Amino acid sequence: MASNAQDNHAPLRAQDGKKDEDDEEDFEYSPFHGIEKGAVLQEARIFHAAQTDSRKCQQVLTRLLYLLTQGESFTKNEATEVFFSCTKLFQNHDANLRRLVYLIIKELPPGSDEVIIVTASLMKDMTSNNELYKGGSIRVLCRILDSSLLQQVERYFKQAIVDKAPVVASAALVSGLHMLRENPDIVKRWSSEVQDAVQSRNPMVQFHSVALLYQLKSGDRLAISKLVSSLTRGNVRSPLAQMMIVRCVARVIADSQAYADQERPFYDFLESCLRHKGEMVIFEAAKAIVELNGVTEAELAPAITILQLFLSSSKPVLRFAAVRILNKVAIDHPMAVSNCNIDMETLISDQNRSIATLAITTLLKTGNESSIDRLMKQMSSFMTEIGDEFKIVVVDAVHKLCIKFPTKFRSMMSFLSSVLREEGGFEYKKSIINAILGIVRTVAESKETALTHLCEFIEDCEFTYLSTQILHLLGEEGPKTSHPAKYIRYVYNRIILENATVRAAAVAALANFGMRVPSLAPRVRVLLRRTLRDNDDEVRDRATMYLKLLGDDATGEQQEPTPRPKVLRGQNVSLAGLERCLREYLDTPMTEAFDMAGVPEKELVPVEASKPGAPGASGSGDLSGDLSLKSDFEEALQQIPEFADLGPLFKSCDAVELVEKETEYTVSCVKHIFASHVVLQFDMTNTIEEQVLEDVSVDVDLAEAEAYEEVLTIPATRLPYGVVAQTYVLLAYEQGTMPFGRMVSTLKFVVKEIDPSTGDEEEDGFEDEYPLEDVYCSPGDYLQPTKISNFRNAWDAQDPDTEVVDEYGIGQRDSLQDAVEAVVETLGLAACEGTEAVPPNARSHVCLLHGRTTAGGSALARVNFGMDRNYEVAIKLTVRGESQDVSESLHAIVAEG
Repeated sequence: MASNAQDNHAPLRAQDGKKDEDDEEDFEYSPFHGIEKGAVLQEARIFHAAQTDSRKCQQVLTRLLYLLTQGESFTKNEATEVFFSCTKLFQNHDANLRRLVYLIIKELPPGSDEVIIVTASLMKDMTSNNELYKGGSIRVLCRILDSSLLQQVERYFKQAIVDKAPVVASAALVSGLHMLRENPDIVKRWSSEVQDAVQSRNPMVQFHSVALLYQLKSGDRLAISKLVSSLTRGNVRSPLAQMMIVRCVARVIADSQAYADQERPFYDFLESCLRHKGEMVIFEAAKAIVELNGVTEAELAPAITILQLFLSSSKPVLRFAAVRILNKVAIDHPMAVSNCNIDMETLISDQNRSIATLAITTLLKTGNESSIDRLMKQMSSFMTEIGDEFKIVVVDAVHKLCIKFPTKFRSMMSFLSSVLREEGGFEYKKSIINAILGIVRTVAESKETALTHLCEFIEDCEFTYLSTQILHLLGEEGPKTSHPAKYIRYVYNRIILENATVRAAAVAALANFGMRVPSLAPRVRVLLRRTLRDNDDEVRDRATMYLKLLGDDATGEQQEPTPRPKVLRGQNVSLAGLERCLREYLDTPMTEAFDMAGVPEKELVPVEASKPGAPGASGSGDLSGDLSLKSDFEEALQQIPEFADLGPLFKSCDAVELVEKETEYTVSCVKHIFASHVVLQFDMTNTIEEQVLEDVSVDVDLAEAEAYEEVLTIPATRLPYGVVAQTYVLLAYEQGTMPFGRMVSTLKFVVKEIDPSTGDEEEDGFEDEYPLEDVYCSPGDYLQPTKISNFRNAWDAQDPDTEVVDEYGIGQRDSLQDAVEAVVETLGLAACEGTEAVPPNARSHVCLLHGRTTAGGSALARVNFGMDRNYEVAIKLTVRGESQDVSESLHAIVAEG
């Protein structure tokens, strides 16, 4: 055993016990390294020994708890065996061992038929004279007992609440907070005992009793108001309890906002808490005041005065708390915070970079025009000492300040250009460039200054994406400046020194100068001819094409410049028009080159919306085409007037075919999800040459999807043979929800026959319809998979009340990896922290998933997988979200999938 331990530690330390001098990295040894569930369960057999070793039992229990907290799943037999083994440890009277036994019973809650076995031992501890035993047993009992058994031991909980020992009283009160969710009727009978506990001299007991009292009355606004009134007049000395009272007061004030003409209730109490001895109470009161709805500067004044004093505190945590609150206030009330500017300027050089960042961003929000130059100088040295995430915040604040004081753009542009040349990551550099472009859009006279700074930046830019974006900007805006020739040198340097992608972008930018500034065309042609021998085919092809457009045949002979195609003007080219022109060109002898100048631009054909059930008047014109990217969808939808006010597009789902292949018509559906609307886009193709369809629309029956309401339908005016056209159906739903349901769909149209001999169509048609597959909206359509770096923090930040847990069997799978991939795809969430990868031959696994909802909130799921010897897979799905509806919707996806 000893030799094996030495081998396991070989990577961590040298065999002679000395640190390897050649190893520059420090390895940290974990006592839980290499722990396996089977080995720990084997070790748990020592619990059955006649003479138990307390130290060894504590080590085994610690390993079991570690496995449980890491998400290791125990089968029912394993959990039962561990539970029965732990019950035998009640015979040992070691205090530390007993506390671990309490923990393991809470983590492995027994079944209803097993509770009675451990209840007797816990009741014995609850009535013992040992305070630690009493407190621990109370916490365990509240977790494992149901309502019927709780009624039998209720009197012991009441006695514990008024117990003289603070640890016992606090345990009973906290247990009451937990039981309030499942057994509120029982806990509400403890009101008198909880009232007595408020008078306790122990600060923690006071805090827990106030918290429980608030929860007991939280459903009754009048009762909350009476509770706050009594507590504010009472003798509550605990700082934690005072904080809880402040929060209760904040809620009462928020609920009374309907009576705006009246004086805010209990505001005097909040103001008095600003003079409390406890610093945490002062901060809580200040935070409550600044977060009041419609707060005035007169109400803010006392809170800001107190916070200003903390800015010069010797404790970093107090300075941080004060400047963070002031930073929030500065967003809506910058003038109220301006009196603190002198104190905050001293914090720019604070050793704590978080404090310094908040101070500088607050100053940027509250500063006046005369102080901008001084702030820019101070920030220049400050920026080198903070991380990129803080730098991005500062850059954003500078951008907003420039919008506020546009006349000072030169100093702020100079600051941004200086930090742009410093070291930094991609996101940081991108934020600076976005800020510069934002200033250019706001302050027109800053354009040439900005272009000059960007030209200097691309000389040493290491990011290909940023270089290509800047070169495109130079090609578009450079020719419009007063001296466009000065930018040509910077662009041509990229052709000489950069990679192929940047060189190709530089060729396009250089050609723009030649085509938009005729006086520069000869010089541009000379430079482009030098790129014809580039080793990258994209660069050579672009150079050849642009030389042709500039009237040069690549041999140096001058020709008439070719008219510039519309594609190169950045115009939207009609895809349907391009297809038609190409078809016409193929019907010609093709003796001349295809002329792009004849391709029509994309123009929006007006559409008249029809109410549900009414026939439409026109179609969507040139908006047809196979659009696969969200940006393409969003651009196309925004050009339709009826969809322009729907807000940003949240998600476009994959196209779903609604008919079988090789049928008369092909129809597919794409669902576009908005915050409170769903746009159903039906792409249709007519495969019958002898007919043309008119007034084509899809009728959806919402009988099985009652959460939706049909707003309008936009039919396609005409659907000839072989052409793709769209019809749209707009549905509304309640914002913040994730409705789902099945919609019966029918294609409706007017058929006009075409004479095969003449190609003429009949004047009169007849109405017809064609059944389609049902359209199904799933809760997963309202989720956008997004990865996060710290799942645990995001999980803890969610309200535990939204948690929903259930278990499902998903049948046989070839491997656990297949099961994980199937569940991740079904839920439509993104796997975080690498949990999508399952170790080889694993029989259990935990996958962490995250996504965003249409309301901007988070949906998090922890999925525990287990596979038996028959390859049957079961999962335990635990979900937290912005609301319980979100959590239940995710469970609905798995239940129906």
